[in-house]
Amino acid sequence: MKVFYTDVFSFPLPAAHRFPLDKYALLRERLHASKWLAPGDLVIPEPATDQQLLRVHSKDYLARVVEGRLDPLEIRRIGLPWSPELVQRSRRSVGGTIAAAYAAQTMGIGFNLAGGTHHAHHDWGSGFCIFNDVAVAARELQNETRFKRILVLDCDVHQGDGTAALFSNDPSVFTFSIHGQGNFPFRKCAGDLDIGLEDGAGDDAYLAALQDALHAIFHNPSRFEFVFYLAGADPFQYDAFGHLALTKQGLQMRDRLIFRTCLEQKLPVAVVLAGGYAPNLEDIVEIHQNTVEQALAFERAWQGAAPSAQ
Repeated sequence: MKVFYTDVFSFPLPAAHRFPLDKYALLRERLHASKWLAPGDLVIPEPATDQQLLRVHSKDYLARVVEGRLDPLEIRRIGLPWSPELVQRSRRSVGGTIAAAYAAQTMGIGFNLAGGTHHAHHDWGSGFCIFNDVAVAARELQNETRFKRILVLDCDVHQGDGTAALFSNDPSVFTFSIHGQGNFPFRKCAGDLDIGLEDGAGDDAYLAALQDALHAIFHNPSRFEFVFYLAGADPFQYDAFGHLALTKQGLQMRDRLIFRTCLEQKLPVAVVLAGGYAPNLEDIVEIHQNTVEQALAFERAWQGAAPSAQ
């Protein structure tokens, strides 16, 4: 499985900032030490180009991001201080999702150890999100490959408002989000299917709702061709921003359910990390590492079913 990483493109943050920048390098190092991946499977992606980003974002917004002309209110809404390094990291993060999508075409699955920046809209960013990587990668597939009918399965604890807005009234992309109803963003943008859970919802409530949603999605008369999976670690019971109560085992069951369903439907999957803000960094990394392990199991099963899956 090709796994794309961008942590080598770091950017400055104030001391005690709440964005868990260190998790990305630590996760990559753990994966390298685990020997789960073959030599050469950990890859630095190319940055997203202006042409790719402009399929989703406005020309004016892109220029202001690149040139450092965002106003203080815009920077505050994003929650990350602007720097040239942040722009480079954001381009690489989008590039990682594009690369994961291309890898999934031939291997069944590709993984970006970043991404999930689902709060980025057409002409503004929000919630640690500059560019919407999944939206850009979906448009890349639609423009450059045979994959036209896209499904977004967003399991970050925060609703994917930017993705929903970008694909509003677009029948070629189906957006699903399961999230905390009372959590950020406090003004939701309706997607094709949204499930808002009450604070404190645990494994049983979450998994039952997800199972029902997947059943509904795949009884949709439109045939999907490709899946983007936002595998957020922030539904975890100890997450600082999550307000749900999933255990690590519950999150593993979520991943297995997603991957098993995609395998049954013979759908290639590009996986992105999305959020994770537990005070103990080890918890975040373990949850993400468990998702990678489940993705590897999906790849093995996909390869075994390859003749009938193409």
